[in-house]
Amino acid sequence: MGSDLIITIVIICIGIVLFIKDYFSIDTTSIIIMALFIVAGVLSPKEGFSGFNHPATLTLGCMFVVSAGVFNSGILDGLSQKIIKLAKIHYSIALITFCLIAGMFSAFVNDSAVVALLLPIALTVCRETKIAPGMLLIPISFSALFGGTCTLIGTSTNILVSSYAEEYGLEGFGMFEFSLAALCLATIGFAYIFFVAPLLLPKAKKEQDVLTKEAEKYITELLVEEGCPDIKKPLYKSKLVNDHNVQVLAILREGSLKNNIGPETFILEGDVMKVIMPPRTLNSIRDLKGYRIKGNKQMGEVESEKHIYEVIVPFGSRLTEGSLRTLNFRRRYNCSVLAIRQRGEILYEKLPDVKLMEGDMLLILGSEADMEELVAQNLVVALSEHKQGKTDYKKAIPALIIAVGVVLAASLNLTSILISSMVGALLLVATSTLKPKEAYEAVEWKVIFMMAGVLSMGTALEKTGGAEKIAAFIQQTLGSYDAQITLSILYLMTFLSTNVLSSKATAALMSPIVISLAAAMGVSERPFLVAVMFACSLTFMTPVSYPTNTMVYAPGNYRFNDFLRVGTPLNIIIWIAATFVIPYFFPFK
Repeated sequence: MGSDLIITIVIICIGIVLFIKDYFSIDTTSIIIMALFIVAGVLSPKEGFSGFNHPATLTLGCMFVVSAGVFNSGILDGLSQKIIKLAKIHYSIALITFCLIAGMFSAFVNDSAVVALLLPIALTVCRETKIAPGMLLIPISFSALFGGTCTLIGTSTNILVSSYAEEYGLEGFGMFEFSLAALCLATIGFAYIFFVAPLLLPKAKKEQDVLTKEAEKYITELLVEEGCPDIKKPLYKSKLVNDHNVQVLAILREGSLKNNIGPETFILEGDVMKVIMPPRTLNSIRDLKGYRIKGNKQMGEVESEKHIYEVIVPFGSRLTEGSLRTLNFRRRYNCSVLAIRQRGEILYEKLPDVKLMEGDMLLILGSEADMEELVAQNLVVALSEHKQGKTDYKKAIPALIIAVGVVLAASLNLTSILISSMVGALLLVATSTLKPKEAYEAVEWKVIFMMAGVLSMGTALEKTGGAEKIAAFIQQTLGSYDAQITLSILYLMTFLSTNVLSSKATAALMSPIVISLAAAMGVSERPFLVAVMFACSLTFMTPVSYPTNTMVYAPGNYRFNDFLRVGTPLNIIIWIAATFVIPYFFPFK
């Protein structure tokens, strides 16, 4: 075994540990892996950075723009009231409606964007029908995953695996080449979601607005009286903040409301401060000299433009780059975070220092304009009562025509998906359907950097001969089994790996290995590649196994075990079904 191969394996092991431990964000970990390959001399700088101009990365970036053209025109949002009206008839109707919509749209546009659009609509239905959110949101996420496997552009994993095939001199996959196989698995999956999942999903009608209601209990007003030791001190030096972990939201001073306050804001006698404090602090604050609890009435009229909103941090949001303090969230966005629901735990204390994560649910105090700005920048997804948007037909019609043209051009083999998506993205800007700034903001750069980084793992395995050696080891280990059993075992290994690694990292590692394995076995590589596609996308066992699962975790009031209970049987069923479905549509010979 050569030194380069040893170094490659060590770097990949380091990467796996970083992915599992979650020391850094996924994109940062991916770039670290790429940098290690370059510094160690395994890859040249040109080879290491080649992931940024890889066909899969470029195609994905263009498809983000095409998807944004469809979403920004309001085509789907214009259907929201019809969806709500239909879903309110009965829980079963709501389940079928949301799952079918999630599955159909996810086949052609970004599945995370589809779930982000359906979340507030589904929560509105839950509020008006008293359906527990937990009965709807996991099925929506799982349905989006099934839809994404049906076309080449349904998920970035499909694009990535197809591009790997082309790199190895093999034929890439067509737009609908594996659709029949995917639809067979989707049919089984939907049957499970409609008939079995409702028996396993959490049925307790937990208070949907529990985060808001709990936080509101600890919002009050304090009057600064004569003799207060904090008078003429900045907030960051006050006993109120340092000793009692109180967060000051606003100050009413001489009839004027100060919202844009910071650590350096001084406390003056007569100030009325709107604050939120930890539950254990509420009683002790009564004994704090110089402060008197006023209730929550005096600031009501002057602060009427401020409202409380529940939002979720979506995949790719810039808010995950740090804590509220390092992001300077309050001053930059003129909003206050009252509480955070993170991985099932509700946090009220020391919020400025909490490292935000994808899927976190935030309770924000801000104006409607401030909230619209946060949503427009794709920093958060609003979960409050859904408001129907207007469909801009001047943008909707060309956006729809261009999106359909992108799909048809690739599916009819008029050109590659890279060329058709690139032309589609350019046409959206050229026709003013999207402004250049909107097109730029539509690209989820975190995903792009992650894709570019993980591609270096496959490149390193190929260059050092690691893929062939691993394939040879697998063949020797599984040599007594036929190709179908080998495919089944590889499918199992892949979907289990995806539950601890990202789907793209798993695809980048497995693709060159299964291509080399197929060559060593003397069989077609296509069934193995399709197995990697499906196994990387159809992963249901944990809330962190796929971005859509993470997105519904907090709003659905789920626990980690809810995903294990509902998702594990489904993963096993799909694994067994895929063992027979994939070879039927993609023979080994």
